[in-house]
Amino acid sequence: MNEAVTSVDSVGIAKILRMLPHRYPFMMIDKVIDIRGNVSGIGIKNVTVNEPQFMGHFPDNPVFPGVLLIEGMAQTGGVLCVVGLGLEKAPGVYFMTIDNAKFRRPVVPGDTVEYHMRLSANRRHMWWYKGEAKVRGRVVAEAEVGAMIYDA
Repeated sequence: MNEAVTSVDSVGIAKILRMLPHRYPFMMIDKVIDIRGNVSGIGIKNVTVNEPQFMGHFPDNPVFPGVLLIEGMAQTGGVLCVVGLGLEKAPGVYFMTIDNAKFRRPVVPGDTVEYHMRLSANRRHMWWYKGEAKVRGRVVAEAEVGAMIYDA
């Protein structure tokens, strides 16, 4: 496993938008805090009722989709890779794997999700992270995700 190249306190949304290719409505993190290079960090997502997924999931009982929790984990891992490599931007990113995904509790508008990510492996341009999504300190989802950074 690679050790952290760079440690920073946090990365806000303006810098995340420079680092990752994702845009509204698919940006699933608002900031990343407690960054230790590519080794670990915590992505933050403030869930609001005006997000487009709540029009259909579900209008009378809005629940944040589990697949978007997994995407938030992956985006947090992407920021950690970019910071750890000392880059300003990921040249290109492909999501490769999702393993051992479990959903424990629903996430609803008004919740703040924390994506606690820890590097589990790195080989060349491939990265694997183990993540837990938490709301108020309670695990709401967990998964292992992998991605490849490539030269676009």
